[in-house]
Amino acid sequence: MCGIVGYVGPRNAPPIILDGLGRLEYRGYDSAGLAVWAHGALVVRRDVGKLANLRQRVEASPVTGQVGIGHTRWATHGAPAERNAHPHLSMDGEFVVVHNGIVENYRELRDELTSEGVRFDSDTDTEVIVQLIARFAQDGAHGDVTEATRRAVSLLRGAHAIVVLSRSQPDRLVATRIGNAGGVALGLGDGETFIASDIPAIIEQTRRMVFLESHQLATLTAGGCSIQTLDGVPVSPNVQTIGWDPVSAARGEYSHFMEKEIFEQARSITDTIRGRVDFERGEVTLPGLHLSPEEARSIRRIVTVACGTSYYSALVGKFFIEQLARLNVEVDYASEFRYRNPILEPGDTVLAITQSGETVDTLAAMDEARGKGARLWSIVNAIGSQAMRVSDGFITMNAGPEIGVASTKAFTASIVAQYLLALYLAQRRGTLTEAERRAHTHDLARLPDLVGQTLERLPELTPLAAQFHTATNFLYLGRGLNYPIALEGALKLKEISYIHAEGYPAGEMKHGPIALLDEHMPVLAIALQDAVYDKMISQIEQAKARGATVIALATDGDEFIRAKADYVIAIPAVPPLLAPVLAVLPLQMLAYAIAVRRGADVDQPRNLAKSVTVE
Repeated sequence: MCGIVGYVGPRNAPPIILDGLGRLEYRGYDSAGLAVWAHGALVVRRDVGKLANLRQRVEASPVTGQVGIGHTRWATHGAPAERNAHPHLSMDGEFVVVHNGIVENYRELRDELTSEGVRFDSDTDTEVIVQLIARFAQDGAHGDVTEATRRAVSLLRGAHAIVVLSRSQPDRLVATRIGNAGGVALGLGDGETFIASDIPAIIEQTRRMVFLESHQLATLTAGGCSIQTLDGVPVSPNVQTIGWDPVSAARGEYSHFMEKEIFEQARSITDTIRGRVDFERGEVTLPGLHLSPEEARSIRRIVTVACGTSYYSALVGKFFIEQLARLNVEVDYASEFRYRNPILEPGDTVLAITQSGETVDTLAAMDEARGKGARLWSIVNAIGSQAMRVSDGFITMNAGPEIGVASTKAFTASIVAQYLLALYLAQRRGTLTEAERRAHTHDLARLPDLVGQTLERLPELTPLAAQFHTATNFLYLGRGLNYPIALEGALKLKEISYIHAEGYPAGEMKHGPIALLDEHMPVLAIALQDAVYDKMISQIEQAKARGATVIALATDGDEFIRAKADYVIAIPAVPPLLAPVLAVLPLQMLAYAIAVRRGADVDQPRNLAKSVTVE
């Protein structure tokens, strides 16, 4: 959930660290800080609030040095305050630490250290780590920062990403990853080395990266990195070249990253499809799944695990896979999955959907599935992420960096990835004829253009936002494939505009929510011309009869619905299975336009972070 950036090399470290932290602002944070080895001492600068406050502090009290670490913190232990901001310095001034994760046994460790005379300057669990490192440096590690870190982290419970800088060994940084507290990417430059919790922080500096696995420890110098397990076994670094263009992380002509990412969806969907479909033969290729026809036919059930927006995407994917591949699919909240001792049997496959590939609840669900012997697949956007690496097979979304906290292009890309998966399984299992597969891939070929047509209309929603930006509640209704889109539309509105909104299956409205309907309750009904169109018209009539204002999301050319609803948002006619991809676009834009009208921080909504790496 927090951002980490570090540097060792010939250049001045603070500008590099501050630039990297700026590229991680989308993750959410409440304070920031950096530490630099300068003139024989570890110099720390910290401040509360936005990164701009830290920049001002560094400008007012400059610090220079060629090795340093920085951090943006989201409070878990201790209120947002300068004394609780990272980095944390050991009592003897010898070590400084930044940390992502939660030290589950910090109270007992703190009590033990306090009894030994250690003085704590913060309320955080993180300070326990740096004081432990200082203790082991004097007792058994002979001052070696790598060995002291290894011994200290062996006492920690929980999942962690930790970076350490030492005053007496200022030519190096030490980093470790334990469990699923977030990523640790090591960037290899020419005579310089970088470290970050996420790729965008250092992609402009280098594209050659190494990703730490759980229970590995790395020592970084200007010349590169050496890696070992926490048991001391050397590990040969697996260097990967990341192909992301740094320019794509800039807002460009858009006011917010979310706006930019909404309008990137025709491209991101094209990139998700590109190279995977033979449209003439109606065949899909997903080599990352490593799945033979025999293995495909042996699959008994798929259990999809995901959180938030990815969970709603999974509900759409359930329709695809069940209808096309004739496989039973269950969808579970990843945050709940492991706590109910799920039943997994031979032939079960667990599919994890995660934009970041680092969401701790999803990774924990994957660990649970692995422990029960299930085949493990993932659909991820972040290349090289933990979820991708631990899977037996994977599909990348190819949406590119998504900076806005509220997911948009990753949502639609993950839906398209599941459509590809459903067709691939149908092909392998023989549940569709060649003609049927060609028809579905033809629909897929049309999708980017239909998305583009829809995106061209989205600026027309600004007057609607002006009409509804003062609302305090919203009800979103959908049926079948579009029920998950009602859920996602409601989530987007409450995430970024702070208006209470609920998504509901339209057929359930009369089983409770209808009691809420009056002239103060806007209702957004997804009423496309599909198999449940007549049912949705009935729901609209019931809402209108109770005085509610109805916004209908409808199909081009539907004049009948204009006599029923107060407002109509029209989208192009689309093949029924792919309708959710088009239907969600106006809901994303409406939420965005309302949030802007309300003056909300669209890209960094309060209390939210892009990648949730602690429970």
